[in-house]
Amino acid sequence: MPIPKPVARLNRVGLNRVTRRIAPWAPGFGVVVHRGRRSGNTYETPVNVFPTATGVRIALTYGADTDWVRNVVAAGGCQLRTRGRTLTLTAPKVVHDPTLSGTRAFERRVLRALRVEEFLDLTKRPASS
Repeated sequence: MPIPKPVARLNRVGLNRVTRRIAPWAPGFGVVVHRGRRSGNTYETPVNVFPTATGVRIALTYGADTDWVRNVVAAGGCQLRTRGRTLTLTAPKVVHDPTLSGTRAFERRVLRALRVEEFLDLTKRPASS
């Protein structure tokens, strides 16, 4: 796992509170809105987002075994607030990609330094007419 779990716990309590306010508007970021598998509570998790031809790719900086990833996979999708929009995403798939395809040059360097090679690919559900 790229970033150790103790750091993830600290971020959840501190940094994520700030990042959740900025991420829905900042380029390359977003906030995943998902429900807890057991609690049913709604959670918001800031993430790094990369657009794909069919939806989005999210860098799993803490690995695929985090609660938010398991919640999204179990639910079959989530909402993503990014660039001032809310997207409905489905068909979550954890992907191991050491080439970091689909990422921008700067983020690719950072992700390589953090040894991130796992992503969550999701399909954007078309807007209903």
